[in-house]
Amino acid sequence: MTAPGDPIITVTPAALGELVRLRAEEPDGDTLGLALQVVSEPGEAFRYDLAFETVTTAAFTDEVRTHRHEDLALKVIIPAKDLDALQGATLDHTDRQGLVIRNPNRPAPPVADGLTSDDELSEQVRRLVDDEVNPALAAHGGFVTYVGHDGEGTAYLTMGGGCHGCSMSKMTMLDGVQTMIVDQLPAIERVRDLTDHTTGENPYYR
Repeated sequence: MTAPGDPIITVTPAALGELVRLRAEEPDGDTLGLALQVVSEPGEAFRYDLAFETVTTAAFTDEVRTHRHEDLALKVIIPAKDLDALQGATLDHTDRQGLVIRNPNRPAPPVADGLTSDDELSEQVRRLVDDEVNPALAAHGGFVTYVGHDGEGTAYLTMGGGCHGCSMSKMTMLDGVQTMIVDQLPAIERVRDLTDHTTGENPYYR
């Protein structure tokens, strides 16, 4: 739990400089803060919305932190609903990527009707995903999230990070993830991907 005044995200000097520059181009720029929120649905790779907004005390559920470097300062506004999802993230800027958010957190899994996700088999799948599957996918910047199983041998997952929206992600799922899970858990006979890959995009802002 974040205590009042503790940082939620890290804003690098490069990002702070770019944001202050962009803010100066806005009308009444000095009165604006940066509103940052997560706009993706559970189970999707994180997608973000960044916008300059007037900082008010009316939105008392938001968390506002002032980020400073030398003579630069910017208030960052984060909705209460996104505190856990953004805790420990870094907002950076490079000439090649523009503004980019690096987030160590994982999206919450989606809720799928008719699937079981709280039994011993689910725990076995989660341990295998955490200990072996995701470390193997990490080299490609991707990960999978276990959703549940149908009791008839099928496990359902979503894919995120570098795998989400990638044309090779389906092959990765079938040839890699499925093989690892099926070989080690006899109760699982097949894996299905619930990800909507048409929504995949890199979390970069230019």
